[in-house]
Amino acid sequence: MVSGINFDLLSDAEQEVIINAYQSLLNGLDFSLQILVHSRKVNMTNYLAEIKQIGERETNELLRLQIEEYYNFIDELVKSTNIMVKRFYVVIPYSPSPIAPVTGGGAIPLLEKLPFGKKSTPQEEAQKKEMNFENQRMQLYYRVNAVVSALKPMGLNAIRLKTADLIELYYNFYNPEKQERKNLAIASELDAEYEEYSLE
Repeated sequence: MVSGINFDLLSDAEQEVIINAYQSLLNGLDFSLQILVHSRKVNMTNYLAEIKQIGERETNELLRLQIEEYYNFIDELVKSTNIMVKRFYVVIPYSPSPIAPVTGGGAIPLLEKLPFGKKSTPQEEAQKKEMNFENQRMQLYYRVNAVVSALKPMGLNAIRLKTADLIELYYNFYNPEKQERKNLAIASELDAEYEEYSLE
């Protein structure tokens, strides 16, 4: 997930810096990249309920009336207008190397698959799959790191989505007829998490 900037409000010099940084990002990639912009209606139910609770707990009469007026204003706004939220994502795919690495025994993988080639035991197959997965994971790690580093000069912060975040994102993405199930926690924590960015 990537933070956004208002490009039109920047000066010509700032826009030029961002365009050059974006060009460097694209020229430096040796893998495909997908940019996803996701817009959907915001579910304001939880926010309104929180405002109502704050108003009920308020002891100062003047503040309580102001909170109540604010609640009514937001409630009317939600009823008359679709409040949309726009989020930005960079999708980094994993595509395996077209040339398979040579195995430790020096045998060519293609020959191993032929009927007269060397047969692998189930333990060797499991070990090979484990090593393959670890290599793929590390390659994906380096790709994510490279993209995050390339986005910094543009003033864009990025964080890798964790499993829970992805589940929530997929639910909202594949149920467009429904309002957002809940506010994505990652959206409000984007800047804080960026400071302690970690892929582990």
